[in-house]
Amino acid sequence: MKHLLDRLVAAWHRRDFWVKAVSFALVGVINAFIDLGVFLVFYDWIGVPLVASNVLAWAVAVSCSYIMNSFTTFGRESGGKLRLRDYLKFVVSGIAGVTAATTTLVVLSLYLPVLTAKLVSILVSFVVNFSLSHFVVFRRSGDGGVAG
Repeated sequence: MKHLLDRLVAAWHRRDFWVKAVSFALVGVINAFIDLGVFLVFYDWIGVPLVASNVLAWAVAVSCSYIMNSFTTFGRESGGKLRLRDYLKFVVSGIAGVTAATTTLVVLSLYLPVLTAKLVSILVSFVVNFSLSHFVVFRRSGDGGVAG
């Protein structure tokens, strides 16, 4: 058991690709609740239209995601510091994720309940956002974004 723990700690320090993916997913779970909560407030409680509610929820969640990922998943690459330039790159790259998520939400909401469509759209967003974060936003100079 100690050997496994030592290996996990070493992988965390190296920030291997799969460890980052798991960390990003854990941050993503927290952000999914933030995204969903904000979405439901705007859509169900306030009555804001579907797409606008989704974009507003994304704006809150992407800010939370940048902060959490800067200190955890990509802490080594960011030096554990928040930078306006990195935040703006994160937001701009997140536009691809919100576009994919919104497209998924709108199309699936024609066939599935809105809540189900929203949950699927969050998964689509995860794949797009992790790929861009890993290979573009938090890429260390000279490594092409590929770790371990």
